[in-house]
Amino acid sequence: MAGTDGSRANWLLHLQSRVGQPHFGQMLPEAVEYTVREFRSLIAFRIQGYHRLVPELPEVERVRRTLAAAMVGARFTHALLNRQDLRQPFPAGFARRLRGQTVSALRRRGKYLIAELSNSDALVMHLGMSGSFRVEHSRALTVSRRDPDVALEHRHDHVVFTMSSGFTVTFNDPRRFGMMDLVAAHRLAHHPSLGVIGPEPLARAFDAHALARGCAKRRIALKVALLDQRIVAGIGNIYASEALHLAGLSPFRLAATLATTSGKPRAGCERLVAAIKAVLRRAISLKESARYRASRFRVYDREGARCPTVGCNGTIARAVQAGRSTFYCPVCQK
Repeated sequence: MAGTDGSRANWLLHLQSRVGQPHFGQMLPEAVEYTVREFRSLIAFRIQGYHRLVPELPEVERVRRTLAAAMVGARFTHALLNRQDLRQPFPAGFARRLRGQTVSALRRRGKYLIAELSNSDALVMHLGMSGSFRVEHSRALTVSRRDPDVALEHRHDHVVFTMSSGFTVTFNDPRRFGMMDLVAAHRLAHHPSLGVIGPEPLARAFDAHALARGCAKRRIALKVALLDQRIVAGIGNIYASEALHLAGLSPFRLAATLATTSGKPRAGCERLVAAIKAVLRRAISLKESARYRASRFRVYDREGARCPTVGCNGTIARAVQAGRSTFYCPVCQK
């Protein structure tokens, strides 16, 4: 696809909006002209990934890194709300309170994004099930809005931030399960969502003792326990299955079996903590790789495939726990 730099940029943005959607594969030949670096960025950008996966910690972390480049150190020059609510109503004066504020830092807490503002407020954001952020050069928007196909793709743009960095950050959420809130920074620990979240799985403080304390006396399935954000933050259905397989632990065993009666960690607890950290770090790194889909998962969505554990002849099976699909090896996970 030949053309000016502007047309190339607009085409790339259009492709970004189509990742993971029907007929995306038919568009790939037209993207060959773009450099490998551009195409990798395209694949990494949309947080839903293929098959519209619900964002978990690695996806949210990749979004944080993408947004930080456009937002940290920049001022909100304009904020536009295209509706009055998402999962919950926007706080009173939301757009007005953001205008003129500078983003001093953008961090992640579990699956939440927290933008620290110059007036000591914090912008709390959650992607929900279908939310995504789109980052565009503000000057390219005038051209893209004239394209009816692009306009159709963007009909679920609910929040638009124009930044002094020259970028426009748009939140798109078809199912509207996302959330945005403005909170005084010193009140974050008391926020109804953030105040109950457990330890960060990639933090040094999350160790076997921390996991054992969360699982002690919990007579629920271990996989279900890992989905409890009060035990550990940010882990969802996908990476719970992945970590349990890497640790060789059955998703059906009781969570309490990871701790002694006094609450100290057993050997399996040590393995699971190491596995959680390993699968999350690997997932974050794969977001920047052309191998995004081909080698992304060990067991998730691989029902009927051979178990990847060396020396195991098992076959990946699927079961339903707490209404969610669990993928596991019935041979090597005990």
